[in-house]
Amino acid sequence: MSTVHETKLDQLEMKRAVYQLLINGERIDGSAGETFKTYNPATGEVVAEVAKATKADADKAVEAARAAFEHGKWKMWPVGRRAQVLNKIASIMRSRFNEIVELEILDTGKSLAAAQGQVMQAIEDFEFYAGAIVGHRGTVNNVPGQFHNYTEKEPVGVCAQIIPWNYPLMMAAWKIAPAIAVGCSVVVKPATLTPLTAIILGEICLEAGVPAGVVNVIPGSGREVGNHLVEHEGVDKVAFTGSTPVGKDIMGRASQTLKRVTLELGGKSPNLVFEDADITAAVDGSLFGIFYNSGQSCEARSRLYVHEDIYDAFMEQFVAKAKRLVLGNPFDKGTHVGAIIDQGQVDVIDGYVQSAKADGAEILLGGKVAQVEGYEGGFWYEPTIIAGVTHEMKAVQEEIFGPVVVVMKFKDEKEAVRLANDTEFGLGSAVWTKDGARATRIANQIKAGIVMVNCPFSAFPGTPFGGYKQSGFGRELCIETLDLYTETKSILSYYGSRPLNPFGL
Repeated sequence: MSTVHETKLDQLEMKRAVYQLLINGERIDGSAGETFKTYNPATGEVVAEVAKATKADADKAVEAARAAFEHGKWKMWPVGRRAQVLNKIASIMRSRFNEIVELEILDTGKSLAAAQGQVMQAIEDFEFYAGAIVGHRGTVNNVPGQFHNYTEKEPVGVCAQIIPWNYPLMMAAWKIAPAIAVGCSVVVKPATLTPLTAIILGEICLEAGVPAGVVNVIPGSGREVGNHLVEHEGVDKVAFTGSTPVGKDIMGRASQTLKRVTLELGGKSPNLVFEDADITAAVDGSLFGIFYNSGQSCEARSRLYVHEDIYDAFMEQFVAKAKRLVLGNPFDKGTHVGAIIDQGQVDVIDGYVQSAKADGAEILLGGKVAQVEGYEGGFWYEPTIIAGVTHEMKAVQEEIFGPVVVVMKFKDEKEAVRLANDTEFGLGSAVWTKDGARATRIANQIKAGIVMVNCPFSAFPGTPFGGYKQSGFGRELCIETLDLYTETKSILSYYGSRPLNPFGL
């Protein structure tokens, strides 16, 4: 087996000398003529060169989006026609599935199974919103006789959408699909570490029939281009997925122009395993919950709490199976855990592990940079299990964003809920128990936007995804998301035969 994937993309249109910006339906270079390189995290090798957007390019993209929104035809099309285009986007993505998966792996270093699942969900997102938009409508409301009141849903306008590096294509689909479904125009800023599939998605939107200017993609610096979009007076809404500190900064900047903001931010999700749980199922689900996507997930179940009566039996299986996780060629079907995005993130992960050790925690597995044969130039970290922790430790309270889980015992429901909620975050959570009443009680008490009961998966198209507390606000991936991209206009009419004279003059 070749240690470095021999890409087939060289013979395909998707492989280019330079991936350009997409503004107003055209591929263009950045206004400053600058480019940046993207790297395969598994090997450290260059994947592509990408045009670097500037503030001037952001202005141009916003102008194109505004013109398309104010003077174009997209928002005026019947919803059924827009739905046809969304389905066409999904159809094109399906026809190019293997190419897109390959490019996503090269850009992120994630495993084949992870990339396939995420690309498929991106496709299904467009199909979901193609159906959802048909039923998204206003209401007729009860008002006094001789009055009539109804509401209409109107697109909010130009939306800046800032995409993270951990799920580049899937997060782009989460944001683009509902926005354009309701008639908005978008300016998408993908992460500079992983911009390629977002650029391709923008081009697929054009191919499917989305008019020029409705979808614009401008990879560039978050500090320069991202902040400029957030502060731009021509932008009506900002949607951001990323870290909590950056989300707070975005919220402050957006407040200066009273933009709508939705934020899907960090997490430190608890995973509760009760004494009556199916231990094998809980072990398998808990492994997936933290080590999927190399732990680089905002809802990764990174705090594992196990009832004291089954702690030893559970941990014996958990550690044993974690030792069997395979790191290696991301294109190999047998690989479970892919690479870490870059050296900076490896250093962050290791810093948290070392701080836990210094605080007296016990490393049951891993705890160091991984050495993967044939991939010595890449960025890897061993699946890591840390026990003997307390809630005062940084590794327990702060988001690590890597394949690291901390483990503690609990004695009863009350303590389990207290530990689960002892965090500033509130995104995901998981409960493992055979007792349906207990599952309901616990789910009702956990302060998180997502509760997974006897289930390792956190999201399907149609299931609301979002957080409580400092994990952000707003829900994505669901019908309710359409309301985040629309204004509700109330229209009140009087149809009585006698003119109204409120002052009686």
